[in-house]
Amino acid sequence: MIVDHWGIAHLYTANRRDAFFMQGYNAARDRLWQIDLWRKRGLGLLARDFGPNYVEQDRAARLFLYRGDMDKEWQSYGPNAKDYANAFIAGVNAYVQETRDGTQPLPEEFRIAGSRPDQWHVDDIVRIRSHGLTRNVELEVQRAQIACAAGLDADRLQAQLEPAWTTKLPDGLDPCTIPRDVLKDYTLATDPVKFGAGKKAAQAYDPDTLLAQAQDRVDTIGSNNWVVSGKRTATRRPILANDPHRDHSVPSLRYIVHLVAPGMNVIGAGEPALPGISIGHSDRIAFGLTIFGMDQEDLYVEALNPSNPDQVKFDGNWEPVRIVHEKVEVKGGAPQDIEMRFTRHGPVLASDTKRNLAFTIRSVWFEPGTSAYFGSSDYMTAKNWPQFQAAMKRWGAPSENQIYADTKGNIGWQPGGMAPRRLSYDGLLPVPGDGRYEWQGFLRLDELPSVFNPKTGYFATANQMNLPQGYPIEQRRIGFDSWANPARWDRIVEVLQDKKKFSLADAMDLQNDDTTMLGRRLIALLKPLQSDDPQIAKGLQLLHDWNASDDRDSAAAALFEVWISKHIGPALVNASVPEAARALIPKPSVGAMFELLEKPDASLGPDPAKARDTLLLQSIGAAVADVSKLLGEDAGQWRWGRLHHAQFDHALMPLADPSTQAQMRVGPLELGGASNVPHAASYRSSDFRLTSGASFRMVLDVGNWDASRAINTPGQSGNSFSPHYRDLAPLWADGRYVPLLYSKPAIENAASEIVTYTPAK
Repeated sequence: MIVDHWGIAHLYTANRRDAFFMQGYNAARDRLWQIDLWRKRGLGLLARDFGPNYVEQDRAARLFLYRGDMDKEWQSYGPNAKDYANAFIAGVNAYVQETRDGTQPLPEEFRIAGSRPDQWHVDDIVRIRSHGLTRNVELEVQRAQIACAAGLDADRLQAQLEPAWTTKLPDGLDPCTIPRDVLKDYTLATDPVKFGAGKKAAQAYDPDTLLAQAQDRVDTIGSNNWVVSGKRTATRRPILANDPHRDHSVPSLRYIVHLVAPGMNVIGAGEPALPGISIGHSDRIAFGLTIFGMDQEDLYVEALNPSNPDQVKFDGNWEPVRIVHEKVEVKGGAPQDIEMRFTRHGPVLASDTKRNLAFTIRSVWFEPGTSAYFGSSDYMTAKNWPQFQAAMKRWGAPSENQIYADTKGNIGWQPGGMAPRRLSYDGLLPVPGDGRYEWQGFLRLDELPSVFNPKTGYFATANQMNLPQGYPIEQRRIGFDSWANPARWDRIVEVLQDKKKFSLADAMDLQNDDTTMLGRRLIALLKPLQSDDPQIAKGLQLLHDWNASDDRDSAAAALFEVWISKHIGPALVNASVPEAARALIPKPSVGAMFELLEKPDASLGPDPAKARDTLLLQSIGAAVADVSKLLGEDAGQWRWGRLHHAQFDHALMPLADPSTQAQMRVGPLELGGASNVPHAASYRSSDFRLTSGASFRMVLDVGNWDASRAINTPGQSGNSFSPHYRDLAPLWADGRYVPLLYSKPAIENAASEIVTYTPAK
């Protein structure tokens, strides 16, 4: 094993089993606390280590475990998946045993938390489902709440449906029966573990906050990728770029590793607790992913038998509810009994005994082959486009836009994922569970769109609605409300079209591009406006002179982001949404907001254009006043980076002493970027602190692999005393990269550590 200057491990082994063993061993060496917590959270084992406050979160996680046929589960990922997983967990367990034997140090986090790492079982890798990205069930619930309060027409600002679509209430659904907190267990199962809050995670659950942020997450959690043919590059070789956007954390969500064995030589990023690589390249092909807006879950409203609440009605008959009892071990206390209920659709999330209703969720998670990202174990060793597509037939979740390039000069795009075939409904609202609204299997891969060697010479995705014109959406209802606003994609394509000889430097610049297409659109609306109010006039002047770039040194960017994140959206909701539904839409979707601003209609009153202009001016004035409080009255001193910052706080910091807290914290670092620019850096509007974006970036020179570049923030290691815990964060914040070295001579020249490992017999 060679560890290079940037903490990337290059693992050279005699066979594939040893490669995956070493991947597991090295993941534990660098990230043991992270992957141990990943396992305990996913399997519902938190209370055993951390006490009774986590019992309800454990129960919620267990609701979402895969409980089907394990043989079918393993077969779903391809012929090598279980062998890879067995080797990987053997490596993890070897390192865990060494910490128990005292031959390796136990990471500091375990001392702080008062816990010990566990040994793994191979099935742990795939039984856990709740770490994957989820889709639109929160929007279904919010839409039902709005329909109950003010009718479905009031939903127009919650989400812009794409392709163009008009939904309706499913026959037999009373939207007012949907409990506001119906997704409590769903949220507990998918939320990260919180420490030091002083109360149960279940008590901290706030359904209003969850639903209010549902659409915002669609617009802010995403990714960029693109691939450019050698016909349009300066190198005459394809260039593939990918920067997946997820919640930021320390340690980083992703981990870069290089696996070398006879017949396999693959490098890139994956999930630290999974074998293989999901974003990277082999000696022949390159691959990268972004979320594809497939709707993979539904909320069902099921009728309970008034005479027997352990039965639900389906197709005119009463069916038994499957009741599972398990024990949760509790640190410092007796084990607690938990009960979980399941219908044919999935786990029961809530019951209403007065109305005799049960609320269950159906998700692809309960189908074989949907452990998040584990499908990459098949495609990462593909040799060509047909083999890559064959592997994508087995990709289950999350649904992804996979881009592809190979050393022969080919490029392509293939979305993948299990897409429920809905024929009698559209998936936009909860549905009765009586049998009329059932999935009719899943779409085949050849029913999804794909592209191979496009005439444009490039292909890009940024979570936007990218179903091609004429796609038969009526017959293949893939999804309507899980697509991100196309602003990032619009800018990426603008640059790709303009650059006739695209370079690696251009790709890195584009991943860090701060140009806001939404800013351009709002500036166009402001151009004819003026005001005698000094605050409003000040704001208009700043934005009139702005280049529409969210650069961290820009004063106008600070004003624009405060305006768009805190003021204009709520003002538009108050002006156009019926009062009964306003509290349910605290912030409109970006697409719906711009549609109404650019095409004002009667919802704004008898003179829509005038009302729109008044709203723009008043909200700018409010934003100027807000920024003045934050940065001072002198706009010459305003800078977006003074507000917008990255700070990575370890989850255990609330339990640590002050000196350890300081050691575990990374930042703050000033940032440019924002939610809807290629340099995606979403933030919370309360203090403009970074919440999600590209922790990992990769730019590949396909065929000349050593020229490729990558970055992973804040660093490769989860050990706060390691030089690789925070070393990459300043580079990342400045838009810089490190070499993603591939050839052994180049790697040996960059070696900072060489380790020979012989596992104990």
